[in-house]
Amino acid sequence: MERAKPFIKWVGGKGRLLGQFERYYPDELKNGAINYYVEPFLGGGAMYFSILGKYKIKNAYLSDLNCDLVLTYNVIQKKHDVLLDFLEQYQRLYDETAIDKRYNFFLSFRKHFNEQRFEINYKKLAENWIPRAAQFIFLNKTCFNGLFRVNSKGEFNVPFGKYKTVSIFAPDNIIAVSAALQNAEIVQAEYANCYNKVNGKTFVYFDPPYRPLTQTSNFTAYTGAEWTDKQQMELAAFFQKLDREKGAKLMLSNSDPANIHPSDTFFEKAYRGYNFFKVSANRAVNCNAARRGKIYELLITNY
Repeated sequence: MERAKPFIKWVGGKGRLLGQFERYYPDELKNGAINYYVEPFLGGGAMYFSILGKYKIKNAYLSDLNCDLVLTYNVIQKKHDVLLDFLEQYQRLYDETAIDKRYNFFLSFRKHFNEQRFEINYKKLAENWIPRAAQFIFLNKTCFNGLFRVNSKGEFNVPFGKYKTVSIFAPDNIIAVSAALQNAEIVQAEYANCYNKVNGKTFVYFDPPYRPLTQTSNFTAYTGAEWTDKQQMELAAFFQKLDREKGAKLMLSNSDPANIHPSDTFFEKAYRGYNFFKVSANRAVNCNAARRGKIYELLITNY
């Protein structure tokens, strides 16, 4: 079976960093002493799919605040065959639409997606979850840069991506993702809800909205909820609580302020006493191509 990989594009996805991250995984994960994985900011899931494909993870707890993202994961887990029927249809409709008509096609699709949200009960799997998940994937593949952004009204408002070709229908990977999710609990929840899921045989990876390096790089509108230094400090306190009370292996990634402000010690103070590592990354979201250069990100661990 094909190894699962992210089925959507997602800002902050870790696919290109996994090779570097692996150097800093706990030894207990590598030797099989850890068999449970927790990821409270799931996003595109690159980390989970990679770890599941290489290490002896029996079960996982995966969560995110984005209700449509979590809905889509659950549909793939439980109803991937019906979902594929919708995706195949959307692929055909997009391909058959003349290039100069695709902009209006996208706008009508986005409008329907926003209007439909009031009809969805996000707490209970239902038949209308399946077309909702298909629409979510369609918009992700056809919008600008694979962004997910909502306005103050909760409406998805990312513009059209203007791609000549898009891969909406990818059956082999959807099937692989469904298989990879069979032993996972996938919920819409705050990160702190994972507390009771964590024990001494758990590896927890935190990938929160990054602290912006500049005012213009601030992009945290995945759910419409604000994410400021106050939220970063609350997460640091939770990280410390898990370390003290659960005995789990913890890893957290975030931006490195030293890219812009070498004297900024925000994270050193927030995670005092923990281990800091740096990995190199390419700037993924910037409208100025000349500024999409290499920067560093932080990895913080309790081991």
